[in-house]
Amino acid sequence: MSAKENILARIRAANAMHAATGDGSSTAAARLSAHPRGPMPTMEWDPLERFKACSIAAASTIDEVNTRSELPVAVASYLKQNNLPMSGVCWPEFGDLDWQGAGLQMQPRPASGDDNVGVTGSFCALAETGTLVLLSGENQAATTSLLPETHIAVVSTGRIVVSMEDVWELMRAEIGELPRQVNFVSGPSRTADIEMTLVYGAHGPFRVHVLLLDE
Repeated sequence: MSAKENILARIRAANAMHAATGDGSSTAAARLSAHPRGPMPTMEWDPLERFKACSIAAASTIDEVNTRSELPVAVASYLKQNNLPMSGVCWPEFGDLDWQGAGLQMQPRPASGDDNVGVTGSFCALAETGTLVLLSGENQAATTSLLPETHIAVVSTGRIVVSMEDVWELMRAEIGELPRQVNFVSGPSRTADIEMTLVYGAHGPFRVHVLLLDE
């Protein structure tokens, strides 16, 4: 038996599969369509608390609101506290909120290079790593989370899932065919490529602020 055949035989044995015949394409297709889960660690922590802790560890900031109507005031409060511009863009799903009443100028359109603040929703959030999951679409421009220096993301607490496997299962159940982009955001953009010095905002936002919506 060659080294290649030995390795493949061990993989098949570990997956309780019979030796594949021919090119094995039917076996591979069947396994891919079944979406079996691999070994999983014990995850007995509370998803919400885990998400908050991991988000903070990834240099995001967290705030909580009870209702959707409170979002403009929460956004305004964060921007004022950090001496940030009081204007920006948001996904159209938030275009009906009373931004002016909170002292903000927020336009429901995709971000351009001149916009400093972008407010987005999220498809779900991943508790295991404190990661936001954003899907692109006609009314969910990826630029709104990527171009502005400040990204503010709204996350419904009921959409926080435990593991990456849960994320993909939720997408398959609710979306079916994946959109053009699936963006995973774990805190602000950063790099340490230059002299091992950590620099924020290298390839995206300098800061990520998460608003947890209790619904």
